[in-house]
Amino acid sequence: MRRVTRLAVCLALLILAAASAAFAQRIWTGGGRFYREPPKWVKASDFDGSFVYCRGFYTSVTREPGGQGWSTDYPGADNNFSVRLAELTRMHVKLNDNRQPNFGVVSLTDPLLFKCPILFMEDVGTAEFSEAEVQALRAYFLKGGFLWVDDYWGSEAWDQWAQQIARVLSPVEFPIIDLPLDHPIMHTLYDVKEYLQVPSIQFWYSNSGSTSERGYDSAQPHYRGIQDAQGRLMVFMTHNTDVADTWEREGENHEYFNLFSPRGYAIGVNAVLYAMTH
Repeated sequence: MRRVTRLAVCLALLILAAASAAFAQRIWTGGGRFYREPPKWVKASDFDGSFVYCRGFYTSVTREPGGQGWSTDYPGADNNFSVRLAELTRMHVKLNDNRQPNFGVVSLTDPLLFKCPILFMEDVGTAEFSEAEVQALRAYFLKGGFLWVDDYWGSEAWDQWAQQIARVLSPVEFPIIDLPLDHPIMHTLYDVKEYLQVPSIQFWYSNSGSTSERGYDSAQPHYRGIQDAQGRLMVFMTHNTDVADTWEREGENHEYFNLFSPRGYAIGVNAVLYAMTH
C-alpha cells in the first residue's frame, strides 16, 4: 500500500479515536462561517526549538474572490496542520498553556522572522511588500529561510505575486522553476505523485465538485519554486490550488476530506520536513 494511502487510513483512525477519547489537541472547524480573528503575534518565548507554525503578515492592495489577504484560512489551517504534524511525525510541536498548538503571525520586518524555519503565506496575489519587507525577506532567504505560498488563483494573481517576489529575489539570479514530480520535496516522507488541485470548500459545494476556481484561467495547478545557488528550495509556490483548505476544513465534510485532506497533509508534511532538513 502506498504511503499516501496509509496516511489516509491513519487520519481516519485518528478521527475515530477523537470521537471516543479526549485528545489533548483539538481539530478546529469553522463550520463554514466567515469571520476574522486578530493576528496572534509571535513572541520570543514561542521559540524554544519546537515547531511553530509561522504565518506571514502582509498588506493587500487588491482583493481576490474568496480570499481574506494574510488571514486566509487563519487560524484553522494553522492549528489543524500543527496537530496533524505532531501526530504523523516525530516533530515536537510547540503547545500553549491549554495544550493547543502555539501558532503565530509574524511581521515580515520583525527580527523574530529569523526564528521561523518555515513561513506560510496565503492569497499572495493581493500582496505588495514595502521596501523594508523586501530587504527583510531577502535576508531571511539567504540565511536559510523557507517560504510556502498557497491559495492564489489565475493569471492576474500570479503576475502580482511574481512581480513582488522578483523584488525580493532577482529572477536573473534566482529564476522561478516548475518543480518536477520527482523533486525531493514531493517525496520527503510521502510519495506525492500528482499536482493536487484543491478548491475552497465553499467553491466545491456550489460548483458541483469543480476544482478550478477561475475556470479556464486556473485549470492547471502549478507547483513552482525558487532555489539558491546550491539547489536548496527557498520558496515553494502552489498556484491555482488551496492546499491549506484540506487542513482547515477537514472536519466539515467527509467527502471533501476523503478527496483532498490526506493528499493535502502529505504535501504539507513533506514541505515542512524538507524545510527543516535543507
